[in-house]
Amino acid sequence: MLAATNSQLSQYALIAGAIGAGVVLIAFVVLIAWPAWNSYGRNWERFSALFLSLYVLVAMLGIGAMIGLGFFALFGEQI
Repeated sequence: MLAATNSQLSQYALIAGAIGAGVVLIAFVVLIAWPAWNSYGRNWERFSALFLSLYVLVAMLGIGAMIGLGFFALFGEQI
């Protein structure tokens, strides 16, 4: 079994974080922002819907960060 060094683990964590952030951003645009934009006709309504949907994005990122912190708090020493 090959042991990973700290620098390798931090690189893996950065790569996993970047991939996760990309997935969240794509999910936000496809599932939340695009339907919110198309639901309204006036531009001020569209921008208002996008602004309010940013709260959903922040909540998604916060939940993901909490899951990641919990994962490393529970299994960090075993990795």
